[in-house]
Amino acid sequence: MRDLIKNTITLLCIGLLLQGCAAKTKIEEFSREDVDLSYITKIAVLPFENHTKDEFAAQRMRDITITQVLAMGLFDVVDKGVVDSALMDFAVEPGKPIDSPILKRLGKRLGVDAFLMGEVNEVGEDRRGSMSFPLVSLTMRLVDSKAVLVLWRASGHKSGYSTMYRLFGISPKDSFEVSMELVRDMLLTIPVSGVKGGMESGGEMPEAGPVVEQGGDNATQ
Repeated sequence: MRDLIKNTITLLCIGLLLQGCAAKTKIEEFSREDVDLSYITKIAVLPFENHTKDEFAAQRMRDITITQVLAMGLFDVVDKGVVDSALMDFAVEPGKPIDSPILKRLGKRLGVDAFLMGEVNEVGEDRRGSMSFPLVSLTMRLVDSKAVLVLWRASGHKSGYSTMYRLFGISPKDSFEVSMELVRDMLLTIPVSGVKGGMESGGEMPEAGPVVEQGGDNATQ
């Protein structure tokens, strides 16, 4: 009996240690308390802005985001090829700011309730001794396609560093794994039921004045 109690305590201590050693995700988010997001059933994920030296970082992050939105059953998503074709018709360069009139026209053409936009702020490595760990920083926001109003916004940072990896010699997570986990953790902060399709279409977005251009610093909340 004494050995059982001792083993149980040991396992609990190990569990707490592993939890404390786990890689951390830092997220700050904003959502409009006066808006019920259940009216959003279909979205378009626009090309992400890239603020890193990695030429393909924005493309990768956009693809990961589309996959995660669908896998989590948050919203239906318009195929990115259709979105990119529409952007080309509107003479919008991928990853560049889009003004409000164009966003409204784009929303009508694609038949979406909202846009999911993103900015890749950092993709790099954190060196600890002889080991290196991936770093990813990302900002995303959900914008109503009619009012062009920011409904939700989150900024997140995640490192693949973990004391556990150094203590036990475990291989750290790669950049893709860290990116995927960060995107999922950020999307989980969107205040929706998580059931695909949500309420039936036809919900109305309350009229609101502020508008936003694709470029995080220009957002008016």
